[in-house]
Amino acid sequence: MDTKFTLTPTYFIDSDNPAIIDRALAIAASGDTALDKAVKIFYWVRDCIPYNPYRTTYDRDHYRASFILSQGDGFCVQKAVLTAALSRAAGVPCRLRFATVRNHLVTKRLREAMRTDIFVFHGLVEFFLEGRWIKATPAFNLSLCEKFGILPLDFNGREDSILHPFDREGRRHMEYLHDFGPFDDLPFGQMAGEFRRHYPHLEELLKMAKRTRAPAADFEKEAEQENST
Repeated sequence: MDTKFTLTPTYFIDSDNPAIIDRALAIAASGDTALDKAVKIFYWVRDCIPYNPYRTTYDRDHYRASFILSQGDGFCVQKAVLTAALSRAAGVPCRLRFATVRNHLVTKRLREAMRTDIFVFHGLVEFFLEGRWIKATPAFNLSLCEKFGILPLDFNGREDSILHPFDREGRRHMEYLHDFGPFDDLPFGQMAGEFRRHYPHLEELLKMAKRTRAPAADFEKEAEQENST
């Protein structure tokens, strides 16, 4: 299989950026196998880049891997883009994949902001390992999972790692509704179109936050407060 496009830098997956290259080399040693590199990159992004849905934006530059790395947190799409960039910089073919999911355990504040528990264009990645594509979802960091009471997603490089349907107590958690398929780069226009179609109020909320220079909310603290009540 020709995987050259899933090793090539793109506008969003800027795997040729010096900061991305340096970070990839720091995470994965040159002597590691492709599988070992993918696993190390997965866990680094999962836990060192905290999940924050309030980083959602219509600013194209905020979806570049190098920007996400410097920002230090992000929501699932941003974390997937960064994972793909680090993987390509480390020489491991990686592409993006998107789905629509229903999050049965979304926080009250986020549900009120989104006006739904359905999230379009949820982002994950696919690594090409040992001759096949393997799905991996580095969205939710371990500390967030512990505060939410949900099972963390692990990844061994040989089995798909996708969102759990139930939490630790057996409550419904994630439900996959639609698969957009794989992409070699972030289809920003398609994603923005889906956001506008499903969340017509979101753009004004984001503009208001920008005008008032409101900082991104601490989602982990929010989850902890709601789970303790």
